[in-house]
Amino acid sequence: MNLAEKLKSISAAGSKQIPEDKIKIMGRSTENLRASGILNNAIKVGDRLPNFNLPNQNGDNVQSSDLLDRGPLVLTVFRGNW
Repeated sequence: MNLAEKLKSISAAGSKQIPEDKIKIMGRSTENLRASGILNNAIKVGDRLPNFNLPNQNGDNVQSSDLLDRGPLVLTVFRGNW
């Protein structure tokens, strides 16, 4: 299963679990964000991230520049479960 198929599957599963009125609210919120122009300032594919300093899984601060010194850097964001 490729990423597009996986995302479609996740969306379909969510549609079965989330009440329709809540899905409409989420959709309106997404459209409002798009209309606000926020995407004009979002980082896009191929953009270079500014240097950052974040805690790792152990709570130790890690600088992106230190990681980049060792090679390419892949950054993932895990939203978690609510």
